[in-house]
Order: sequence, then C-alpha cells, then structure tokens
Amino acid sequence: MLPADLTRALDDLATTPNLLVVSDFDGTLAPIVNDPLAARALPAAAQALTGLADLPDTSAALVSGRALGVLRELSAMPPTVHLVGSHGAEFEAGFTQDVDEALLQRVVGELNEIAVGRPGVTVETKPASAALHVRNASPADAEAALEAARRAATAWDVHATAGKAVLEFAVVSTDKGHAVDVLRDQIGATAVLFLGDDVTDEKAFRRMRNGDVGVKVGPGDTAAAFRVEAPDDVAEALAYVLAVRSVRE
Repeated sequence: MLPADLTRALDDLATTPNLLVVSDFDGTLAPIVNDPLAARALPAAAQALTGLADLPDTSAALVSGRALGVLRELSAMPPTVHLVGSHGAEFEAGFTQDVDEALLQRVVGELNEIAVGRPGVTVETKPASAALHVRNASPADAEAALEAARRAATAWDVHATAGKAVLEFAVVSTDKGHAVDVLRDQIGATAVLFLGDDVTDEKAFRRMRNGDVGVKVGPGDTAAAFRVEAPDDVAEALAYVLAVRSVRE
C-alpha cells in the first residue's frame, strides 16, 4: 500500500487542470537488472503511464540517463509518451547543445583502457557521453576503476554524473531538473509528478514547485517530499493517479 501522506498528495495532484507525469526509467519504471539491455518496464507501470498520456489535459514523459534511441527501444513507449534521454540533454528534437565528438572519443578510449583487466567493468558509449559501469565487478575492481576514471576526468572538459554503480561523463551539460522545466513549459503544466530512484534524479526533485509531487524510489538521502520502496510501488502510484484522474474526467 502507498503511504497515507503520499495518497493524500496524489489526490490533490489529480485535480490540477493540466498534469505532467514524469518518471525515470531504470530503478523506477523498470527494476534494476545486471544486464542493462535486459531492463524492461513493469507491465503495470507502463500501462498506467500510457493510460495517463491518453487522458485529456494530462501528459506523460520518461526522463532517463539512457541514450534516447536506447530508451525508446527498451521502454517500448508509444508516441504519446514524451522521451528525454542522456540525463535531460537529448530531446526528441535533438541535443540542446553541440556535441564535441573528438572529446567524446577521447573519453571513450581512456575509459576502455581503465576497464581492461577488470572483469565486470564495462564502458557504455552514448551519443553525447560515456558511462563506466561497475555493477558486475568485484568491489576492489569497481573502486579502482572509478578512482582511475575520476583522476582521468580532471584532464577532460566534461560533466561528470555519479549514479548507482556507474560514473558518466558527458560532453554536454545535463540536468533532469531543467528537462522537467522544459517539458512543463512546453505543455503548460499546472503541476508535476516526478518519480525517480537515483542521485541524478535529485536535480529534478529540487526543481519541484508548490503543488508538485516528488517521489523517491528506494533508500538514500533525497530532496523529494515522498518515498516508496520499489518499482512495484511506482506502478501502484501511477495507477492510483490514473484512476482518480479518470473519475475526474
């Protein structure tokens, strides 16, 4: 069951004239898995999010650290759901800034050198960033790889973002909070529901305004006003808002 205070907040949120519902993907709409390409949204969560997108005066979006093309493939969302990748830098209309391809290739090359000889340490190349994943590495190899990447990054003109068992380096500035604000303005939303689990989602939680609802998924310090335990609770929260707002319509 959802916490009582969150249920009350969702009741109020569902009455707003123009609602925007935004969710992170990994760890929020989809459970965390060892193979990043095996991640899939919980069916109940996906159904509720797409149901919200189909309601009048209601918009839905995913804002993820995934590259936009990968997010589109893994989430399998219909065109009615807005997609924003690369931690808020990659919109469906393209990147908000120019991508320094030479710098990106340098970062990718040096991260690959760091991963060599450390089983379970992998490098993911995205259109405007490179991510060093250590989830499947031993604790010693994981810490050594992350420390080596931090040292290397002092010579790169990049934006570093630390997540759960990952360190990402973008050659463009990234900010999920800014992405939520862009969507809010484009849609003319009068209130926003944002759900996320990672430290990268904190920038969005800190941009919540009066009448918005921010929901942190799982443990950890957060600026969100509310918390749930797992993606199953996200599915329940989305379904709850869908049910309440459907009655309103």
